[in-house]
Amino acid sequence: MPRTMGAFERHTLSNGIRVLTAPMPQAQSVSCILMFAAGSRYETPETNGIAHFAEHMFLKGTKRRPTARDIAGEIDGIGGQMNAFTGKELTGYYIRSASEHRDIALDVIVDMIRNSRFEAEEIEREKGVIIEEMNMYIDTPRDYIGSVYESLLFGDQPLGWDIIGRKETVRAATRDTFTSYIDDWYCPERMIVGVGGRIGDGLIERLEGLLGDIAPRPTGTASPVAIVESASPVRLHTKASDQAHLIIGTRSYPMDHPDRYALDLVTTVLGGGMSSRLFTEVRERRGLAYYCFGTAHPYTDAGSVYAQAGVDITRIDEAVETIVHELRKIAAEPIPTEELEKARAFTKGRFALQLESPHATIMFGLRRETLLGKAEEPDAVVAAVDAVTADDVRRVAQDVFRDSQLLLALVGPFDDASRFEPLIAA
Repeated sequence: MPRTMGAFERHTLSNGIRVLTAPMPQAQSVSCILMFAAGSRYETPETNGIAHFAEHMFLKGTKRRPTARDIAGEIDGIGGQMNAFTGKELTGYYIRSASEHRDIALDVIVDMIRNSRFEAEEIEREKGVIIEEMNMYIDTPRDYIGSVYESLLFGDQPLGWDIIGRKETVRAATRDTFTSYIDDWYCPERMIVGVGGRIGDGLIERLEGLLGDIAPRPTGTASPVAIVESASPVRLHTKASDQAHLIIGTRSYPMDHPDRYALDLVTTVLGGGMSSRLFTEVRERRGLAYYCFGTAHPYTDAGSVYAQAGVDITRIDEAVETIVHELRKIAAEPIPTEELEKARAFTKGRFALQLESPHATIMFGLRRETLLGKAEEPDAVVAAVDAVTADDVRRVAQDVFRDSQLLLALVGPFDDASRFEPLIAA
C-alpha cells in the first residue's frame, strides 16, 4: 500500500525500486522521470565526464527504437517533451506529455535506460558533440565561473571536477567505459521513478511490468568529501573579455543540515531578488554589475554559500571589496526585523512559484528522495521557514561568515592571483 505524505505518495516495486508520485488530478499533463543517485561524483580521474556522456548516449537508440530520430519521433508524435540532466550527485531522464500518453512516455524512457545500444560508431560521433558542448561551456563565463569556484573549493576530487569531464577523458571513452559505469551505479537501489500530474490508473502495475524484473545488485558509495586547503584562496581563469565574472564564497552546510532554512534566509537577505543587499549595493548604488546574486549550494555532505556577479573589469577591486564588505556585515550586525520578514516572505513566495507545475513539484520531491531517502513535504518546508527566528539567522550568519576564509574565483583578463588576496582577507 502507498504511504501518503500529503503532496507525495511513495511506493516500492517488488525489486526495491522506489516510486514517488505527486498526484494532481486537476492537471492535464503527466511527468515521468527516472532519477539515479549517481552523477559525476561517482567517477574516477580516468572516467571523468562519463556520467554526462552516458546521458547523451541513452538518447541515441535502443533495440526497438534504433536511432535518436526514432526516439524523438515517438515523443514528438504525442506532443511530448523529453530531456535529461546530469549533476554531481544525481542524473535524471524525463518525458512530459498529455496525461493520456503516460504509458507511451513510460515505455520510451524505460526502453532508453534498459536497452540503449551504445554503438561504437555513435559513441565516436558523439565525442565531437561533447567537445563542442565543452567549448561552449568554457566560452560562457557566467556558467563556467561555477566550475572555477568548485575546483578551488573542493580541489582534485570528484566534487571539484567538471561534470562535463575533460577532453582527454571524453576522447578516450569506449563502450566498456559506459557499460562499466552503468553496471556499477544504475541499479535498483539507486533508481527512483517519479510521476507527477494526472497519474491515471494502474501506474504501479505498469511499472512492475517495465522494471520489476531488474535484479537487485550490490552498489558502492561515493567517497566522502575531503576538506582541502588551496595554496591560495584565489583562483583565476584568464580570459580576454570586457566583463569579469566572479564568485566570492565560503564553506557552509550540507543538504540536510538543521540550519538550512536559516541559511536560506541569510542568503535571501544578501542576494535574493532586486532589492537584496548585494543587488542594491553592487548594481544600483555603484553601477558595478549587471547581475549580482547570493545563494547557498548544498551537496549531501558538503556545501557552500556565495555571491556571484558579472562586473566591470576596470573596477574589479571595488567590486570585490564591496561584496566582501556585505558578506562580513551580515555577520557583524543583526538583520533588522523588517528586512528579515521580507526575506521570509520572499523565500516562501518563490518556493510557491517553484512548485507551480506538476513537473516542478515531482522534481522537487524526487531530488530529496533520491539523495536523502525522503521527499520533504512543501507544507513542512513553509513551516520550517516560518519557524526560523532572528536569533537563528544571526547565529548562522556569524557561523558562516564571521571568521571564515573567503574564496574568490574569477574569470577575466587577469593573471596575478596574489593581487586579489588582500581584498578578501579576514
